[in-house]
Amino acid sequence: MKAHLMYRSRDFAAGTELPSHATDLRKDLELDTMLDAMAEGDSFLRGVADAALLTTVTDPDAIIYRQQILRDCFAQPAVVTQMYQLAVEAIEREHKQYYPLLIHSPDPVLHRSIEVLEMFLDMLARLKNIGAEHSAEFTSEGFTTLFTTLARELDDTFFRSARDQLEQLHFPQGALLSATLGEGNKGERYVLHEPPHRRWWERIFAMQEPVSYSFEIADRDIAGAQALGDLKGQGVILVANALAQSADHILSFFRMLRTELGFYIGALNLARHLAALDEPICFPEPTRPGETVFTCTGMYDVALSLTAEDRVVGNDIAADGNTLVMITGANQGGKSRFLRSVGLTQLMMQAGLFAPAQSMRATARPGVYTHFKREEDAAMQRGKLDEELHRMSRTIDLMPTNAMLLCNESFASTNEREGSQIASSILHGLVDTGTTVFFVTHMFDLADSLHTEASDTTLFLRAERRPDGERTFRIIPGAPLPTSFGEDLYQRIFGVRLEHSSLI
Repeated sequence: MKAHLMYRSRDFAAGTELPSHATDLRKDLELDTMLDAMAEGDSFLRGVADAALLTTVTDPDAIIYRQQILRDCFAQPAVVTQMYQLAVEAIEREHKQYYPLLIHSPDPVLHRSIEVLEMFLDMLARLKNIGAEHSAEFTSEGFTTLFTTLARELDDTFFRSARDQLEQLHFPQGALLSATLGEGNKGERYVLHEPPHRRWWERIFAMQEPVSYSFEIADRDIAGAQALGDLKGQGVILVANALAQSADHILSFFRMLRTELGFYIGALNLARHLAALDEPICFPEPTRPGETVFTCTGMYDVALSLTAEDRVVGNDIAADGNTLVMITGANQGGKSRFLRSVGLTQLMMQAGLFAPAQSMRATARPGVYTHFKREEDAAMQRGKLDEELHRMSRTIDLMPTNAMLLCNESFASTNEREGSQIASSILHGLVDTGTTVFFVTHMFDLADSLHTEASDTTLFLRAERRPDGERTFRIIPGAPLPTSFGEDLYQRIFGVRLEHSSLI
């Protein structure tokens, strides 16, 4: 039995190795802030959310499959939370029923497995009842399939048969074994048998009991009792192993149910935080890989929204058909935050989450990659430009065709002429091979040369600045300007205008 709440036909492997650029994504996109909001202090939920965001889903149908399940979660949060808590309870109760000693001996394994399975039967019955009571309130394929499976496989006959068999394995009338004599009259081929069931009239009218031979162990015969226990162990070992495997199978179901529901619990937590901030969310429309679509209205940076005192400014972008988006403009005008919002929004869409925007339509990419400037530190083995080039080379080697690359002030560690030449060469190569690049830069030579090319596939955006120097933190279409208006910052910090003078 499978939950299949993340994929139609396979489990969600939260513990698999994450992509090698996962650390860069967490740092550059400030994922930790969003993960903390999803987890609300629960390390398990955080791990699930982290794996889901960093494991790329490229099939639009698979993304929509999760979106439909999430819509059900929004509509029935109490029921989904109840199911999640039930899965957690089942796992915790199984863990408490642990025999630290003699766990490899057949008899303790048998008794523990019986106790665990009896507990699991109660938990499965509760889960089935939740489905029976609320299935009509769910419309997604994922939940509908799960509830249908529970009703079909966990019917009354199943529970009655399972409980009867577990009751027999308590051996209320003793264990009935058979064996054959082997070499040296040693017992072998031990088989556990179901005790005979005599009908009531057979017990009443039986003329005589069948002939049998028996012996009794004295109360204080410890060695004899041990020998008899060993004989019983030989007979029950196969049953004990089978029950242990059955318990493990049900445990794996509850673990997967907890994991997959945990993703949606994290989504509910994040949505609740954003709703408290009066931030909009939407369910994005994913398009097929190979297309070049990225259109959003009211897109904002989730990480900034969760930490800022005021409501974050949203931005519109219409970049359908654009494989290169150049973002220039005033210092501290919101360019880096805009770039992060692009990456976060793309990752959230491809994880099957809602998007932090009023509307969104975008291509499902085989991966999102970043190349942000790094502050110099003592651990660097190379110069800053050398480090940037090596990191870009490694990123390009990792990127599949049609990936998305976000660059923030790349190659600004050298002079503008040299940095522009390097960036231009790399950008042309990336775009020619199908990569979509969002590039934030202060290098006017680079931006102006690309603007002069007048390519239909290049979009130019600019951080808005009002005539009085005020930053609106809106990113709008606009050609690059030869200044980043650093004098505005000078005036704000020092309180006086920067005097322009020529050097003699």
